Amino acid sequence: MNVLRFNRKQLCIPYAVFLILFVIAPLIVIVYYAFTNGEGKFSFANFINFFASTNTLGTLMYSFALAITTTLVCLLLAYPTAYILARSNFKKKYVLLMLFVLPMWINFTLRITALKEILSAIEGNISAYPFLNSVIGMTYDFLPFMILPLYTSLLKLDKSLLEAASDLGANKAVVFMRVTLPLSVPGIVSGITMVLLPSMTNYVVLDMLYNSTYIMGSLIGSYFSAYDWHNGSMISLILLVIIFIVTLVTNRFSDKDADERRTVL
Repeated sequence: MNVLRFNRKQLCIPYAVFLILFVIAPLIVIVYYAFTNGEGKFSFANFINFFASTNTLGTLMYSFALAITTTLVCLLLAYPTAYILARSNFKKKYVLLMLFVLPMWINFTLRITALKEILSAIEGNISAYPFLNSVIGMTYDFLPFMILPLYTSLLKLDKSLLEAASDLGANKAVVFMRVTLPLSVPGIVSGITMVLLPSMTNYVVLDMLYNSTYIMGSLIGSYFSAYDWHNGSMISLILLVIIFIVTLVTNRFSDKDADERRTVL
């Protein structure tokens, strides 16, 4: 009589089924529609039309500009905040960190609606500054995603390295530039990845602020709303490739920096 024996490899079965049904299968559907025309025939026309159109390329460049600006603003705001929280001796610093994370617990629609009212009270007509208000909205939405990895990275820094640099005669600025900043690169890379990629496609913020259709996410939504699965899938595939390239570059940069730190240490 054969006895069924448990194998740890069997734990992969539920994950594999989930991966096939909800990741691989939808991706195959997107690839199929991206490389076919309305008659179901193989075609590159969708991609050719995208790169030949100044409107779609302009939307892509605008999305890049908005995402990069949002990421830089989040980094400039998040790094000092995370540094102060991680290196300070505040007994209640976890409470302060919670105050930055707390907006994530509030309904997204409510947060953006409140921000819209504040901007309207300050500016009067928020449609007059679309790019600025988009950056403000995106920053408000994604700032916690930049603070958390930076805080974790800075909190794990070995204080003995900082003390050794100080004992060797380095002032606070040199210690920060030569020790703290390089060692916090993994947190910076993680934060950039978590902010840059979603901010390229998060059109909900723009739509709720002033019904904009400037970025790639809203363009994809407009195609699928019009039942144009071919162009919608084509743009989705382009963004998927961009995300893959950005992730690959950031991971290599992080791995290279880790190797350099091991060499120095």
